[in-house]
Amino acid sequence: MSSIELTSSQKTILTALINLYPETEDAVKGEDIAAEVDRNPGTIRNQMQSLKALQLVEGVPGPKGGYKPTANAYEALDVEQMEEPASVPLFHDGEAVEDANVEEIDLSSVHHPELCRAEIHLQGSIRSFSEGDEVIVGPTPLSKLVINGVLDGKDDTNNILILRIKSMEAPAEQPEH
Repeated sequence: MSSIELTSSQKTILTALINLYPETEDAVKGEDIAAEVDRNPGTIRNQMQSLKALQLVEGVPGPKGGYKPTANAYEALDVEQMEEPASVPLFHDGEAVEDANVEEIDLSSVHHPELCRAEIHLQGSIRSFSEGDEVIVGPTPLSKLVINGVLDGKDDTNNILILRIKSMEAPAEQPEH
């Protein structure tokens, strides 16, 4: 699937939707997203039209209605291959990890929003990591995404940490003056 170029505003809204979705287990209301990203609901509705057109969001009609992220939404926020691996900070139980570089963050295996996972591909040893450890990755150079998670498993052969995501944040864009 080709990578979709999202505006920073779309990214912010999509990230908010993905964060709110596991909490509600139901469609997320535009008002909730608006409150989360500090925009008015009208703006959110307009952005959602474009995100629906990109097939990143499905609209759910009815009183319990709102928006749900599609599997593609996770892929659209999928962080690009890192040009400079060393520029993504990695924290292990609160300590900065100096000897491992984040090569890639893969969210595309996340087809079950209730099982939010991220695969962190590292250069360097992952021996010191054990299940249940707290891991924070980011901010990434491109989308300034910060992933806060708990180590759920490791793939030693491919040097991959599998995180259960507790929260993902992409900072809201600065208002233009």
